[in-house]
Amino acid sequence: MARLAYLGTPDLAVPPLRALVDAGHEVVLVVTRPDRRRGRGSQLSPSPVKRAATELAIPVTEQVDDVVGAGAELGVVVAFGRIIKPHVLAALPMVNLHFSLLPRWRGAAPLERAILAGDTETGVCLMAVEEGLDTGAVYDCRRLAIGEQDTLEDLRHQLSRMGAELLVERLAGGVAGLGLPVAQEGEATYAPKLDPAELRIDWSQDAARISRVVRLGGAWTTFRGRRLRILQARPVADGPEPGRIAGVVVGAGAGGVELVVVQPEGRAAMPATEWARGARPGPDDVLGG
Repeated sequence: MARLAYLGTPDLAVPPLRALVDAGHEVVLVVTRPDRRRGRGSQLSPSPVKRAATELAIPVTEQVDDVVGAGAELGVVVAFGRIIKPHVLAALPMVNLHFSLLPRWRGAAPLERAILAGDTETGVCLMAVEEGLDTGAVYDCRRLAIGEQDTLEDLRHQLSRMGAELLVERLAGGVAGLGLPVAQEGEATYAPKLDPAELRIDWSQDAARISRVVRLGGAWTTFRGRRLRILQARPVADGPEPGRIAGVVVGAGAGGVELVVVQPEGRAAMPATEWARGARPGPDDVLGG
């Protein structure tokens, strides 16, 4: 078993942390982001990883430098979201679970970019952390098919579990059991952080592309000057002109998009059929217009 420092922040970083503890590894320190103020009362809210670490009675810090001298043999990084400086890497070797099949989609938003690009496969790689952006050599990868209706949330849950299994398997023999990593091969592509503007639906795009934007979560358009979130939709072969509405089918640049679940501004999510009955879109209404 190994003595580990764990660096992570969001929900998808929790299953690997719990899996390492359940496997008998000693996590001596967790590093995560500072608590943030959320809600009307502006109460401080810890990150999901901090909540899990507290439940597991693991010391938590916000300072990356605290891993130096903490007694760990290895740092494990999962969706940490912060730069780890060279002097820390020089003091403690680290591995990272990266949610893509490297070298494709290095960077901050690999799953988002894989969905938008229409990739049919993704995965998770365990790699050595170095100064370059996701350029480290790879210990092992697991592959996962991307279904036509798989959402970003679906893939995150699946890859988080796969990554947890991969970590436990590779560390079963301790740090020495990791073996030697292999340099990445192939053409590198980069996955910059998603710009919020990319979630606004452009109805002149083809229906398949619009469906992929919806699968990211947070997609929106406007209807009669107010925001309308599109929570679930699917591409269909035919539709009216781009942005025009026929029942619950909206025209796209090619094909149409069938609305399934929507959320009008200031209201709860609802079936698109219910929204259409109440809104009664007419021939002059254009989504996003």
